[in-house]
Amino acid sequence: MTEGTTSAATEGGDTLTRLEQEGEIAADYLEGLLDIADLDGDIDMDVEADRAAVSIISDSGSRDLQKLVGRDGEVLEALQELTRLAVHRETGDRSRLMLDVAGYRAKKRAELSELGAKAAAEAKSSGEPVKLKPMTPFERKVVHDAVKAAGLRSESEGEEPQRFVVVLPA
Repeated sequence: MTEGTTSAATEGGDTLTRLEQEGEIAADYLEGLLDIADLDGDIDMDVEADRAAVSIISDSGSRDLQKLVGRDGEVLEALQELTRLAVHRETGDRSRLMLDVAGYRAKKRAELSELGAKAAAEAKSSGEPVKLKPMTPFERKVVHDAVKAAGLRSESEGEEPQRFVVVLPA
């Protein structure tokens, strides 16, 4: 973010500054990890929906970075938690930072939004609740948002790691 962006934010400016600080701490931590792992990647920082968003991207293709995503994003989830802990250690505050590697979350978000919209359409046409497969909290949030955008309600049921979304008919 540029200084102009920060100073233009009047109300909530402290929050923006705090989120930018989280992004800076996370970027430093992740750059250190990339160096240790001898992986090439650039760090991109932003603030989205009241949380810091940090992405690791690569010009040379994302083949090497796939190691940081892992199977079904498992390594990415663990790396996000470690990064949140690094931010917490520095700031003393719990972080809701979101991490993306090689566009994995962005692609996943698009797929899940489509899944949520299809489930909403199915619930509308059948008049019956639609139960989806178990998902991570991130995945459930994206589906809930898509269902809400389609004009329906949804709720999460079950216990982690088997928690899932149920789309309710109108």
